Amino acid sequence: MSAARTTSPPPPPPPSAPAGPVDPKGPSWSDPGSGTAPKSGGGRLRKSAVYALLSIGLLVMAAPFLWMGLSSFKTDRDLTASPPVWIPSEWTLEHFDELLDRLDVPLYFFNSLTVAVLVTASNLVFCSMLGYALAKLRFGGRNKIFALVLGALMVPGNLMLLPLFVLMSKLQLIDSYAGLMLPFAAQAFGVFLMRQFMQSIPDELLEAARIDGAREWYIFWRIAMPLVKPALATLSILIFLGSWNNFVWPLIATNDPEKYTLPVALATFATDPNQSAGSNGMLMVGSLLIILPVLLVFIVLQRHFTQGLATTGMK
Repeated sequence: MSAARTTSPPPPPPPSAPAGPVDPKGPSWSDPGSGTAPKSGGGRLRKSAVYALLSIGLLVMAAPFLWMGLSSFKTDRDLTASPPVWIPSEWTLEHFDELLDRLDVPLYFFNSLTVAVLVTASNLVFCSMLGYALAKLRFGGRNKIFALVLGALMVPGNLMLLPLFVLMSKLQLIDSYAGLMLPFAAQAFGVFLMRQFMQSIPDELLEAARIDGAREWYIFWRIAMPLVKPALATLSILIFLGSWNNFVWPLIATNDPEKYTLPVALATFATDPNQSAGSNGMLMVGSLLIILPVLLVFIVLQRHFTQGLATTGMK
């Protein structure tokens, strides 16, 4: 009798790979197996709408400057044309020649440039020094001094015109470059801005320099100042812009036409009927000359300016 043939059971199937965690938000848009495409139409529409609004705002802001620049090269016929003509039918430099003949533009330009540059330089030095002291040095009354700086920011500038005029008159600085510059040599806003930036410098870095034997003056110039270049560029633009466009104080503090700044000289020229009759083109040229230096400074320092505004007060 033959033995019964026994058959062994088939081997079990290999275990399948464990399934990954299920994303409760559904399949990812970037998953090629999800079978769905990203819905980007709405995002592109919103982005286009934002660009369109920004372009309209840019045109609205730039239109007066564009009109002024083009009008500087127009003839009198184009300036008085109705409807207005944007593009000059004939480009001319006659208004530049007339303004230079009637007004000592190089002298007034030099006065404005001298005052603006010296005021900017003094603010960079003094505001940086005081901002560093308020941010990184420990001394009695530091918080009270900073509170005084904040209080000075709240005082309207026009309220200080009369006391400043009396002070400059007592010091016999009327009709002088010193009288135009000293009241603005160190401004509260600059101290506040530099103090906020100085706070972002790590204390450990300054302490390491002190341990190595570095003096405080060396630490300020060689370590702190290079680290706050965006703040210095921001302060340079704002102070230069304010000083260059300053009109009220130079008008009060100068009686001698030789000390007029360019805005004061141009305003005096525009209000004199004996000189400014039929001089719309010359006024456009003068306005263009006032704007160009500020525009050049901003173009040169705009990268540091935007970086400085983005990081103000960060620590």
